[in-house]
Amino acid sequence: METRDAISLISKIREKINRLIEAEMSKNGLDGIVTSHGDIIYALFKKPRMTMAEIADKIGRDKSTVTALIDKLVKLGYVVKERDTQDTRVVYVALSGRGHELEPVFEAISAKVLGSFYLGISEKEKEELTKILSKIYSNL
Repeated sequence: METRDAISLISKIREKINRLIEAEMSKNGLDGIVTSHGDIIYALFKKPRMTMAEIADKIGRDKSTVTALIDKLVKLGYVVKERDTQDTRVVYVALSGRGHELEPVFEAISAKVLGSFYLGISEKEKEELTKILSKIYSNL
């Protein structure tokens, strides 16, 4: 397989995964949320209160993009923003009660996606794939 074919295949896999995730979110009544919103919510499941800069770093997006995504999540009622009392330039983001209710839904969607992704792939192959993808990521 040529390098260009591999890159094209990775792109197609990403598109299919995103479509699967968005379809599952829609099935669960989570209309209006896209995969980038899911990245933020999932990060907040792991660390309940983060600055905009921390979230941007965690999900690999620039701060202005994260700000727009978070503003939408605030409008949908999934997250809240609060300014730091010492330094008002710093804005913290946390899940709202409604946002916390998403955790079991996100876990179920994640399990379904991973089940599809790794169907027919051995543990050894998973480890090798992870190693190779990590190397590619480091190279970039």
